[in-house]
Amino acid sequence: MNDNKMSNRASGLVPVSALSLAIAAASFGANCTASTEQETEYLLEEIIVSAQKRDQSLMDVGISVSVLDEQAIRDHRVEKVTDIVLFSGNTAIKENQPGLMPVITIRGVGLNDFNAINNPSAGVYIDEVSLSSLALMSTEIIDLSSVEVLKGPQGTLYGRNSTAGALNFRTAAPDLDSFSAQLDAGVGSYDTTETQGMINAPVGDNFGVRLAVKNVSQEEGFWENRATDSNVGERDELTVRLQGLWLSPYDSSSALLKLEKQKINSELGFSEFFGSLPTSSFSDCPGSPHCADFTGYTDTDNDPYKGDWSANPNYNVNQTAATLRLETDLGFADLASITGYIEFDRENSMDVDGGPLPLTDFRNTDEVRQFSQEFRLSNDNDSMVWQLGAFYANDQVKTDYNGDVGMFNTTTLSRADQDTTSMALFANIDWFVGDDVTIITGLRYSDEKKANVGFTQDLATEVGGSYLTMAPMGSAPITVAAVDEEINSNNVSWKLGVNWKPSDATLLYASATEGHKSGGFFAGIATDSLQLAPYEEETLRSYEVGLKSQLPQFGLSYELNAFYYDYQDVQTFIRDDSGALPIQRLSNIDSADIYGLDAVARYKPAVAEGLSISAGLGLLQTELSSPSGSTNSAFDGNDLPDSPKRTLQLGFTYDAQLSQGLEAEFSLNGRYQSASYRDSLNDPLLAQESYWVLNGRASLYLVDDLNVSLWCKNLADKTYVSHGLNQTSTLGFGVRNYGAPRTYGLSVTKQFN
Repeated sequence: MNDNKMSNRASGLVPVSALSLAIAAASFGANCTASTEQETEYLLEEIIVSAQKRDQSLMDVGISVSVLDEQAIRDHRVEKVTDIVLFSGNTAIKENQPGLMPVITIRGVGLNDFNAINNPSAGVYIDEVSLSSLALMSTEIIDLSSVEVLKGPQGTLYGRNSTAGALNFRTAAPDLDSFSAQLDAGVGSYDTTETQGMINAPVGDNFGVRLAVKNVSQEEGFWENRATDSNVGERDELTVRLQGLWLSPYDSSSALLKLEKQKINSELGFSEFFGSLPTSSFSDCPGSPHCADFTGYTDTDNDPYKGDWSANPNYNVNQTAATLRLETDLGFADLASITGYIEFDRENSMDVDGGPLPLTDFRNTDEVRQFSQEFRLSNDNDSMVWQLGAFYANDQVKTDYNGDVGMFNTTTLSRADQDTTSMALFANIDWFVGDDVTIITGLRYSDEKKANVGFTQDLATEVGGSYLTMAPMGSAPITVAAVDEEINSNNVSWKLGVNWKPSDATLLYASATEGHKSGGFFAGIATDSLQLAPYEEETLRSYEVGLKSQLPQFGLSYELNAFYYDYQDVQTFIRDDSGALPIQRLSNIDSADIYGLDAVARYKPAVAEGLSISAGLGLLQTELSSPSGSTNSAFDGNDLPDSPKRTLQLGFTYDAQLSQGLEAEFSLNGRYQSASYRDSLNDPLLAQESYWVLNGRASLYLVDDLNVSLWCKNLADKTYVSHGLNQTSTLGFGVRNYGAPRTYGLSVTKQFN
């Protein structure tokens, strides 16, 4: 059984007054530590993170970081970006369509968009390669060694639009010391089978390879389409990764090449319909399933996974990725080079109106070609640790929306073809002042250019002419909105911080940080060129104070972090009435104020060997503001989207020795979030009340490295709204997306050494 299990399974917040109490507790803990110095140093398990692009103890990092190791990743079944909410407080994720385009929000900051040409506010990095497009966030990530969630702007070391924070996924690299292999096979609800394998093989003294493969097959989906009398939501996903690691026999140089291929031939889920027009049985509209759209359609069964949908659910992805990491010792500094390339193609359909007629159905295709290169010099000595670097990236993204817009008696084509070039220079220095104080300084200059050619065309294909242009059927395509523009963004991100370690078991820190997210373009259907105008860069300035402490004699560690954000030119969705058809599009709101607390505690009581308890609390307050008389004044005083005021994570793990050669592990983790809105208008029809989601796992570790596990996600089968769209005032309909229902399964793991 893995002896290095990490109990860091939750993070969150506590009330403001708790920070001063915790500082007092830290002083008490430091005194206790001093009196038992010979047994304090890392009596609790040392957690290693790479948050500052070098391996450090979590106790030395003055950032709020939620982290899982390899065993905890298995316990939580972390498989995709969307799973980070299971262990990270003040974090929310929603999907614009079930299984598609996750929107990551950390401490109220997140890009509430659905289009592939835009970048997330929380940077997502896989082996230090950033994922530039929202379209890249839905794929599965296998054979992980650790996952880290860094909160707050990370603009100096991570750069690319990391105003909300950064997600660090590290895959397991080849081990040159010994051969190992692992085979996982499992079955689950909804006729699901999962097969995963790994082979790690040294080849001589200086070279090794690691092959990881995973296939997921789900024959039954969560959704039932009454219109076609079919089940929807099948999954067929295959991921293959091959890595080769070479160590120079002559010096400290190394090269790590990673090649990955992923193919998905699956189906997406659908949204639940609600209408705006009263019916004979129900007059309190809009919002109720008893209300109708203008065709008279209603969906009254109150089952969010059943409906009458007109779109094709097929979802196909073909992705190829390569990463090359080179490292060498130049004498005066270590040089690291990280090169990444991603080629991604995807197609899927959306039934935006949620009904049986193709009123607003779209077929979407995305193409992403991403290349990035980072060089980083680093060195550490008795007085400082410094890093200098340069970054370059080019992203080419093309997206098409082919619309079957029956409610306007036409078909449409919306396209965006965007080319982005980003360059940056950065420096980060940790200055050691005496034995227990470190000053952190960081600076990054970024230059980004985005060129976008986009349009919406009325194809004038239906009998009776087009609502959009009144053109007769058979007319040539008519461009109703277009953009051909380049925008430039030049900015400086910075960080100034101080860490104080009165003892090995206590860290107090404070920082001021400024990050930027570049402007961009909206790429949905539009009926006026003004609706495709670019939105502006946003700026976030963060002020944080925090405490990390251990009380080894009590088996307790805890962290607290209080923060305030000054958030300017907030990028969010607004209602735009400038065209023939009102739309929701990306634009800017003047500013927002955000403040809150993150807290997490981990406890391993000595009186109950094998028991680990973790708890996290998040408190968050957000408020949008816009100038008096502004066209965006409807947002003034509103909460930011996906910003619950309270989140809570709880985790319990118990390891028991049942007999000689037989061990068991039982784990239960849960996540609570208070009520929240899904848009900046704080639409009550799209709000979600507070809810809990509980997950459990029970494992038996047998002789010969054999493990059998039972697992369940969403134990209570809680139904909750994850996203929605309200077009009742203009188009007569609205839709809501829901989180996954209860799923469960059994898996068997065999290790070979």
